[in-house]
Amino acid sequence: MASAAGKESATGDAAERLILERFLPYRLSVLSNRVSRAIATRYAKTFDLTVPEWRIIAVLGRRPGLTAKEVAEATEMDKVAVSRAVAKLVAARRVSAHVHDGDGRAQSLTLTAQGETLHARIAPIALDAERRLLARLGARERMQLDALVDRLLDAAREL
Repeated sequence: MASAAGKESATGDAAERLILERFLPYRLSVLSNRVSRAIATRYAKTFDLTVPEWRIIAVLGRRPGLTAKEVAEATEMDKVAVSRAVAKLVAARRVSAHVHDGDGRAQSLTLTAQGETLHARIAPIALDAERRLLARLGARERMQLDALVDRLLDAAREL
């Protein structure tokens, strides 16, 4: 290794520089956006749902009774985006909101019967997209990817 002034980076360049197309956070974002956009297009046409709305339905389908704040934390979505999407879902009678037992200011969110039906219809579409995306990987690669993503999520919490 060279001195601090001429120290080589991990990429071997004389000066460390950001190459966006190789920057992992950027690549993960692009991947996520492409998949979400493909699913969102179908959800918008078929169910009149936005990405935040279908994510909320997916979370509440598995974890009923969360507050909007808890949904935002679970999905890593902006609180304002969650609040707007929840308001639309409540107005469309896909989600119901009731005063939270532990905090009278918060509301527990649950899927209505219409929301449950919608959840049952959208889940297979998301799972099919995941299957198609992962079809290029072997079983061992899928297991490795799953473990690696878990490790990266843990590391990201510490940034």
